[in-house]
Amino acid sequence: MSKIEFTSQQKQAMAESLQTYLEEELDVEIGQFDAEFMFDFIVEKLGPTFYNKGLEDAKAIMERKMMDIGDEIYEIEQISEF
Repeated sequence: MSKIEFTSQQKQAMAESLQTYLEEELDVEIGQFDAEFMFDFIVEKLGPTFYNKGLEDAKAIMERKMMDIGDEIYEIEQISEF
């Protein structure tokens, strides 16, 4: 299984977003280091669930598209005596 990874810029931006949320919504101030530590925890513990949900959604889309393709192929089949 591959590890969920982000660039340092992405990680920093998301940690800053987490800091802002905590401050504005919960009136809790944390530093950049703590925000990145909390972000790492969220990615490690919750990330796989979100990742797997994304894969499920992608798989469902692919299955629907394959059914559509199968229907379209059926529509263009020609009658044959053999």
